[in-house]
Amino acid sequence: MNLVLDITNYIGIVAFSVSGAIKGIRKNMDLLGVLVLGFSTALGGGIIADLLLGKTPPTNLTYLPYPTVALLSSLFTFIFYKIFSHVQKPLLYADAIGLAAFAAAGSSLAYSVSSDVLLVVAVGVLTSTGGGVIRDVLSNEIPLVLTKDFYATVAILGSVIYYALRYLGYSDLLATTVSFLLALTIRVLAIKYKWELPRIRIES
Repeated sequence: MNLVLDITNYIGIVAFSVSGAIKGIRKNMDLLGVLVLGFSTALGGGIIADLLLGKTPPTNLTYLPYPTVALLSSLFTFIFYKIFSHVQKPLLYADAIGLAAFAAAGSSLAYSVSSDVLLVVAVGVLTSTGGGVIRDVLSNEIPLVLTKDFYATVAILGSVIYYALRYLGYSDLLATTVSFLLALTIRVLAIKYKWELPRIRIES
């Protein structure tokens, strides 16, 4: 994995851990619950992706820096919750970095196993959004990626971009970098301009 993507992965782990921990705190969970939710949000998608690809044990459970960063970020959020609860905008953009990085990393991992387009895109999307789905299910909520914002769509686009570049013969380094940068740009624009997919509004 290239250095840029590795750095952004850590940013994503921190951002996702914090978002999971904040959700746990707002759901009145105790310290263990907050740590579990932060850990699951940050690393759950990668674990699912590894299992789907037959990569066992999952990297997120054996490469200690990843779970260590996730747990420490969750713990700091629990201790300094008042600080984290007032920095939503920076966390939103850090989350965007993580989303784009995980989509590119997941796509790269899948392509190293098989060049099947559906597999590459599915694993890229699961890696970047799976943790958030786990967080919302554990919090007894409908997964955010299905109801709000231009979010999972960005992961799909990032994964498709990665596959297209590899299919055209470009290197993994170039494909992951371009996929990450374009997905990040799209996500930032979606945040700024409040893009949403069309939906049917039903009067309650």
